[in-house]
Parts: sequence; structure tokens; C-alpha cells
Amino acid sequence: MKSNTSLLPRLLATVFAAATISAPALAADAAPPAKPDLARGAEISAQVCGACHTADGSRGLPANPILQDQHPEYLVKQLMEFKSGKRENAIMTAMASTLSEADMKNVAAFYASKQAKPGAATNKDTVRMAERIYRGGIADRHVPACAGCHTPDGAGIPSQYPRLGGQHAEYSATQLTAFRDGTRTNSEQMTGVAARLNDREIKALADYMAGLR
Repeated sequence: MKSNTSLLPRLLATVFAAATISAPALAADAAPPAKPDLARGAEISAQVCGACHTADGSRGLPANPILQDQHPEYLVKQLMEFKSGKRENAIMTAMASTLSEADMKNVAAFYASKQAKPGAATNKDTVRMAERIYRGGIADRHVPACAGCHTPDGAGIPSQYPRLGGQHAEYSATQLTAFRDGTRTNSEQMTGVAARLNDREIKALADYMAGLR
């Protein structure tokens, strides 16, 4: 009968070989993600996005969102959901379908690197009502304060909630209405909130948020 000690060198060699094979793979997994390419992002903005959002994502048409200074994680999420069909918009689905995930990250980082110009509220008759809703919600209808997720100054929370401060009022009102009416369905949380708002409140909130800074 052979001694177990005669198997030890062979066993050690097998373990060592397995370790050397797996080590490079582990090192590759631990490598940090590549940094976004802002120059490539600028090219994508000019070639793909600029017609609607301007080349630098600034204050274009009020029907289209301002992209400057928006959280890049939020922009990537929206682009991916346009591409997958989770968020419906024929124009944006067509545009996003041409972009890879790397393209999305590059162009999102480019927009996020730009300082957005401040906006302003224009309806002095509804600004106080909107401020109460934004900061305190509507208790009897179980509407939470917008500031709880989007912060008192409308800056939002990176990777979770978008910046609303300074956004075009027309765009914000359209999105709140779409959430309420069920035509935008990529945020269950916002669908629930907007469902409890009437047209006057939506319009007032959108105007108020345009002036946050």
C-alpha cells in the first residue's frame, strides 16, 4: 500500500497551478472602471444629441430637458431605458439605440461636467403654494415633500434622484403629467406621487422648480 506522503508533492503542484491560473483573472476583476472620455462625449453630443439639446446640453427648447449639470448616473439610466423601451419616446429610443453603454457614460459625463445656467420662476401667484408642496408635501392626500428626494435646492441626489433646480418648467410639467397619466412608467415612485396632483399643482411646481438654485 502506497504512503499518503507520496501524493503530497503532486497535490501541492496542482494547487499551485490552479492559483497561478486564477490570479490574473482576479486581478482583472479588481481593475478600476475606465474613466469617461469627455472628448468622446462632446463628439456624441454634437453628432447625436445637439439638434434637440444643443451641443453642450444648455438651455435649448423648453420642451426638451436641460442636461447640463445633471447627475451622470441618472442620464445613463434614462438612456438605457429609452434603448430598452422601458421609457417610451420614439425620438429618444431611436437616438439611444445607436449608443453603446460606453457612449452613454461618456456623453453623460460630458453634460455633467458643464455648469448649468440658473432659471427663474415666473408665476408669482402660485409660487407660495408650490413652495409649500415642494418643501412640505400635501398631508391629507399623502403627497410627500419633493425636497425629501430632490433636496431643498433641487440639486437631487446623485445616482438616485435627478436635479430639478433650473429645469425648464414646460419639460417638468410634461413629465409630471406623464407620470400621473401613466404614459411614463419608468419610476413607480414618481407615478404614485404625481397621481395625487392636479393640473394647477403640477404647473405651479414646475414653475417653482425652474427657479431653484
